Amino acid sequence: MSTTPHDERFMAAAIRLSRWHLGRTATNPSVGCLIVRDGVIVGRAVTALGGRPHAETQALAEAGALARGATAYVTLEPCSHHGRTPPCSEALIAYGVARVVISVTDPDPRVSGRGIAMLREAGIEVDAGVLEAEGQKSLAAYLTRQTKNRPYVTLKLAISADGMIGRQGEGQVAITGPLARAQVQALRAETDAILVGIGTAIADDPLLTVRSPGLESQSPIRIVLDPSLALPLTSKLVETAREVPVIVVASEEGSLSQAEGGNLPADATDMDSRRAVLEAAGVEVVHCNPYHPEVLLPALATRGISSLLVEGGAKTARLFLEAGLVDRIQLYQAPVVIGERGIESPLDATDIPSGFAHTGTLMFGEDRLDEYERGL
Repeated sequence: MSTTPHDERFMAAAIRLSRWHLGRTATNPSVGCLIVRDGVIVGRAVTALGGRPHAETQALAEAGALARGATAYVTLEPCSHHGRTPPCSEALIAYGVARVVISVTDPDPRVSGRGIAMLREAGIEVDAGVLEAEGQKSLAAYLTRQTKNRPYVTLKLAISADGMIGRQGEGQVAITGPLARAQVQALRAETDAILVGIGTAIADDPLLTVRSPGLESQSPIRIVLDPSLALPLTSKLVETAREVPVIVVASEEGSLSQAEGGNLPADATDMDSRRAVLEAAGVEVVHCNPYHPEVLLPALATRGISSLLVEGGAKTARLFLEAGLVDRIQLYQAPVVIGERGIESPLDATDIPSGFAHTGTLMFGEDRLDEYERGL
């Protein structure tokens, strides 16, 4: 690999740029691209909202004639197949770039290695693997969906000083402070979907949207594990279902299991009527065993969901942990004491599952965030 001292600096900038549209590019990855000529950035772009146009074509258009003889820095291998738009590799060739530097090779079988081969056949110098680990982290959701046929799963927990995540019978209990809560809002904004169990949906009546000023339109799809369709019609989720999508995951016909809170409808007729009312309110009802994430996650991936944030409650968190289907843990620890009737956290910093590496600690006021990740 004939990289230059400037390659890592420009690729780092491209990776930062790629994060701008995380969670908002549909089934396409959020890719960053810089066009650099004589050490000066003459074009830059990130995959457009909705997934098109791609980053390369936008950056090339901005650079114009200055792209000829320049170097393109791309966080993911340029596509080589004809989809709704022509291949980005063809665009790079047409604009006359001299060199392409890539962070991550695309695992999509329609692309993998073919984009690089197309560029080299056209006489363009190609170097791949620059800041690959950092690039993979920024593309984790896309890479997981491509290689594992499921979304990248982040489990977020906020734990009190006495190891609790809430208090029985009191709905939502503030554990972390405003700075930490703002950070969680930012996480929601870059995630495709957010998931809770029916027990949490009933007890807390959460909205699960992004409420940070200016980011409201980036609210994720909201998913509730609700085997018996017990979600109240007066809940905030149902009342806002036409504004921000809500998916309720119900048990498959004939396989009702015990719900995580709530009441079981009396019979299939009652289930049918509740489904009809929920759908009339704008809620999408999906029949897929809600307590078998190994089945549910691939079903979500087929809908284009690449990243999933699991926020509650304790049973749901434990469900995904025990299935080995959590990729990242965000563990907030706060000095608040819950005391009596506390709901015990399914894990804390002393019993992180094997296979996870501690990747960093941040402080938000008095609240501490520790992040753990499993390798892709």
